[in-house]
Amino acid sequence: MITDPQLYELSARVAHKLRAAGRRLVTAESCTGGWVAKAMTDIPGSSQWFECGYVTYSNAAKQRDLGVSATTLASFGAVSEQTVREMAEGALRLTGATVAIAVSGIAGPDGGLPDKPVGTVWFCAAARADETMDIIAEERHFSGERAYVRNHALQHALRLILRLDLPVRSEAVPPPPGAA
Repeated sequence: MITDPQLYELSARVAHKLRAAGRRLVTAESCTGGWVAKAMTDIPGSSQWFECGYVTYSNAAKQRDLGVSATTLASFGAVSEQTVREMAEGALRLTGATVAIAVSGIAGPDGGLPDKPVGTVWFCAAARADETMDIIAEERHFSGERAYVRNHALQHALRLILRLDLPVRSEAVPPPPGAA
């Protein structure tokens, strides 16, 4: 499990990358319950690069708030590549932000299925630039209790944002204090 200082350092790295690229982040979270948004807004100056966060725990909320298709949810389920892609795309479309992270999973202890056991989490990081979109969608399986699954989902979501291709603006942005 990640410690608070490690989480702060990881969040600060994401914040620096977003700020250096002149990007704004929106989160679309299910199993992490807003933890990604909280970690990002713990960083001072987050209003410069954080747009907003959606916690869409239920399927109804995913449809109502992010525009996830009922057909997608019925065909693939809430914990699927198709759903997290639609969550990320909906969050970008609704907010005008340029980077989104979407997370949907089964944290447990119940809710697992044979093909989607407890600990299954889908992620989608998306960065919009002009008419192009850099998208990374991944499935991970975390073995452990609910807190462990959620903690590792949070870490993976932040690391996924770091993997996006976000070119640095021409003017240099110094790293945040204490960031390595």
